[in-house]
Amino acid sequence: MPTFSPALSLCDVLEKFGDDQRCRAYLEALRWPDRVTCPNCKSEKISRIVARRQFDCDSCRYQFSVTAGTIFHDSHLPLVKWFATVYLMCESRKGVSANQIRRMMGISYKTAWYLCHRIRAAMKAINQQPLDGQVEIDETYVGGKHRGGSSRRLDNKEIVIGIRQRGGELRFFHAEDVKSGTLAKYIKENVSNAVDVMFTDDFQAYPFAMKKAGHEPEKHKSINHSTHIYVQGEIHTNTVESAFSLLKRGILGTWHKISAKHLSAYLDEMCFRFNNRKNSFLFRDTLLKMLEAKNIEYKELTASAA
Repeated sequence: MPTFSPALSLCDVLEKFGDDQRCRAYLEALRWPDRVTCPNCKSEKISRIVARRQFDCDSCRYQFSVTAGTIFHDSHLPLVKWFATVYLMCESRKGVSANQIRRMMGISYKTAWYLCHRIRAAMKAINQQPLDGQVEIDETYVGGKHRGGSSRRLDNKEIVIGIRQRGGELRFFHAEDVKSGTLAKYIKENVSNAVDVMFTDDFQAYPFAMKKAGHEPEKHKSINHSTHIYVQGEIHTNTVESAFSLLKRGILGTWHKISAKHLSAYLDEMCFRFNNRKNSFLFRDTLLKMLEAKNIEYKELTASAA
């Protein structure tokens, strides 16, 4: 599989993939590291149609290109701009806005917005392993305007539940509420039964959520934020709260405004980048996911929320 130096920069990307031919050659090496295979019948008896940058299957006569059946299919945007945008989204710690991509790529805002969302769709993690060891769980609110009152009053805000394993992965979820049943669902789906301990604040729903998720009370430790205690030895939620801080800086400083409908996509992007922050080959691995991901149509993204 093709690799890069860990010190890959935007200039390197533009130099290595400065035209459509080199971009296609790299996608081909990623998609078919051994031999080109027909996506229709899986045959390896393939002929090249050089002039059209396509392949012809000698078995079923199906003609296809390296982008056929991928997120790049039927895109009128040059692959050079796809590659550059992927790099920027991978390397921008707090994200990059569609407006910034519009200016940098010289494209319309509509194209930039759609481009970013298709890349986010590929960044969505699947088949994740349950978190174990020491796990922190907390919730926060984004968007809208806070009008005072209870810290857990919605006031037109959206709820984000964060689960982070110390020294491990981060998970963000756009939740409807913070009832014990909702919290229990996310805990059960994302935290291993063999977890050592789960840390939360003193929100009263957490003990009930732990019980509903099938975890013993002794595996739950809480810090009493209501009395302004934030660290008590190893008991704290500072690790997941630091991730919330990064998310909010992205929303306020980069994206500026996120609709409730698309919030989950931005959370997926943030978690994907955060969990791969030490991955020297993140650009390559993101392109791999884009070759495998299902394409998402513009009308699907802009349809009214149910």
